[in-house]
Amino acid sequence: MHKYLVYAAYGFLTFTGVMHFAIDVVSQHLRGKHAPGTETTLYYGLHSAFALGQFVFGLLGLWLAGRSLEMLKELPVVTVSVLAAAGWLAIAVLFIEYWQPKLNASLFFVLIVAATLAGRR
Repeated sequence: MHKYLVYAAYGFLTFTGVMHFAIDVVSQHLRGKHAPGTETTLYYGLHSAFALGQFVFGLLGLWLAGRSLEMLKELPVVTVSVLAAAGWLAIAVLFIEYWQPKLNASLFFVLIVAATLAGRR
């Protein structure tokens, strides 16, 4: 069960990072939803950093799971993953008005906790 939860957590994070970037950055830029200016630059920068951070961290987790699934049971790796989820949730709550990034960060947190508990058995 641990293996499936680990792949689900990091795969979900990778997928949602790609989708967040595609929807909130690329799609809105191509449709011209925001007038050029400082606020638009900050909007695209925040969403790009948020989404690409999730994508890269998710890929790193998937790579690590493929190389050494046992390492993902260790406390330092779990702690970094939980802190990353908490950081993304804090950014989403404080700076992003949409509910989807909040849900994505929360689900990643729940999946990481579930994978950790399954790995402790």
